[in-house]
Amino acid sequence: MQLTTALALANGYAPNTEQLGKLSDILCPDFISQCLETSGVATIRKRRLPLEQAVWAVIAMAMYRQEPVWSIVAKAQLMLPGKKPLVAPSAVVQARQRLGVDAVKEIFSQSQRVWNQDAQHPDWCGLTLLGVDGVVWRTPDTPENQQAFTYSNNQYGDVGYPQVRMVCQMELTSHMLVASAFDDAKTNEMKLAEQLIDSTPDNSLTLFDRGFYSLGLLNRWHQTGESRHWLMPMKKGTQFEVITKLGRQDKLIRLTTTAQSRKQFNELPEFIDVRLLTKTVKGKEVNILTSMTDPLRFPGAEIVDLYSHRWEIELGYREMKQSLLNSEFTLRSKKPEMIKQELWGILLSYNIIRYQMVKMAQSKPGLYASQLSFTTCAVAIIHVIYGFWLEAAGTIPKRIDSLIAETEQHILPIRRELRAYPRCVRAKPRKYPVKRKCQSALN
Repeated sequence: MQLTTALALANGYAPNTEQLGKLSDILCPDFISQCLETSGVATIRKRRLPLEQAVWAVIAMAMYRQEPVWSIVAKAQLMLPGKKPLVAPSAVVQARQRLGVDAVKEIFSQSQRVWNQDAQHPDWCGLTLLGVDGVVWRTPDTPENQQAFTYSNNQYGDVGYPQVRMVCQMELTSHMLVASAFDDAKTNEMKLAEQLIDSTPDNSLTLFDRGFYSLGLLNRWHQTGESRHWLMPMKKGTQFEVITKLGRQDKLIRLTTTAQSRKQFNELPEFIDVRLLTKTVKGKEVNILTSMTDPLRFPGAEIVDLYSHRWEIELGYREMKQSLLNSEFTLRSKKPEMIKQELWGILLSYNIIRYQMVKMAQSKPGLYASQLSFTTCAVAIIHVIYGFWLEAAGTIPKRIDSLIAETEQHILPIRRELRAYPRCVRAKPRKYPVKRKCQSALN
């Protein structure tokens, strides 16, 4: 049962299959307890809603968006037996406050490491394909969130909701998340991307958007660890010096760093040698910069085409916001610390579903998790999880087997590569209604 034992594999735990049947058995309690101890929130006192079960309450907030949190706790039987059949909503809030942010973050970090290793993702020239991009989350308009997060203003001065800016790192063939960093919406995405350098795996290729162009960031990304390469489109107007030609549309160039960037990044040299590849795609010339300067190991004909995979992370954000959260873009929590905890819970629940989709794809040779529909798979997987506390333990293996057997029903149709729509400028809203011809004629 991959979904049930996924986190148990992290530290060699093997839950007793005869005692399965509760929601808490999907995330091994021993593993959760170890993460709680690592984050420094473990406690000896046993409350009716223990911290181990509060973790699942946070995860279920994303999986069951339409349900209030106290109802999720009651239906999933996360609380210990007591005099009252239900737990008070205030008890759930207090349990989340005791749990804090670091514990859920630790569980996400430990679980993604094991899941990504177990998934055995396909690579390109020995490099794991990763993508980095940003996204904005909307928080409730409470006094606490107003002070902690930045508002979004439009051209008329209207104020929206407080927002959180997040930058994630995703494995592109499976859409499984590797790392994440978030802060106030006024924080620059490149500052958040710097926090992902240490968690980036070795022997990897990270695809960036041109908005992340910073020689200090890119140089540190490449120099930290072993074989951590990057790739991004070149910004218009970039000045460079050609060192040598590696091919017809393949050059080794030299970029000059600024004094300001060298002051911010102490290890940044005055010059950086990178590779520039040019290719005409759909009648438009595309220029790609990369740290992969070895033309023998990394063929230039394939490098430019790799950049099209960067959009996979955009699909992942859509899956989280539209499919998982049912297009309810405003988060639930009323306070900043609980907002951060809720976001880590969303990322963790997304990875739980994505990891099971990897296992489903592995049952069919030649099939990848990105070729499965996240919407239909998420409905099926969450339905299986929902049945864990309603059915006997003996029926759970059959439900998991049936989930694997219906993998072919979730395969997406082949993407239409030639389908494209021209970009257009969105019309600005007007303060006054547009006067029609018929109205002018009558006047």
